[in-house]
Amino acid sequence: MSEVQHFGSCHCGAVKWTFTGPEVLDGCRCNCTVCNKKQNQHCIIKLDRFKILEGEDKITTYRFNTGVAQHKFCSICGVQSFYHPRSNPDAVAIMPHCIDGNTLKDVKWNYFNGQEWEKEMDKRAPAAQ
Repeated sequence: MSEVQHFGSCHCGAVKWTFTGPEVLDGCRCNCTVCNKKQNQHCIIKLDRFKILEGEDKITTYRFNTGVAQHKFCSICGVQSFYHPRSNPDAVAIMPHCIDGNTLKDVKWNYFNGQEWEKEMDKRAPAAQ
């Protein structure tokens, strides 16, 4: 599968980022409380493949429970286009619907039982791309 450079942003465009990855991503649908409320469907990307291009000063962070996951939001429009997941501390979770342009061809969705996070992590950890 070919690798491409994807570009993404929040709604207002104040926060912009890029990453290199395949045209078809593996995605995660999680049922934990925050993912369920936000409909937080995401793809795990290694940190060394991800770069914030603009708006780092416009990002605000929300943490809950263990405080490890860093849910990042644009302080202007409120859109979360990426975050730092508890499950993969060496990665970032991007929201595929925030990828701009047509570089993303498809997402292959996997289910993650975040309601029982510890048990699920014992079984497997989402693979970073």
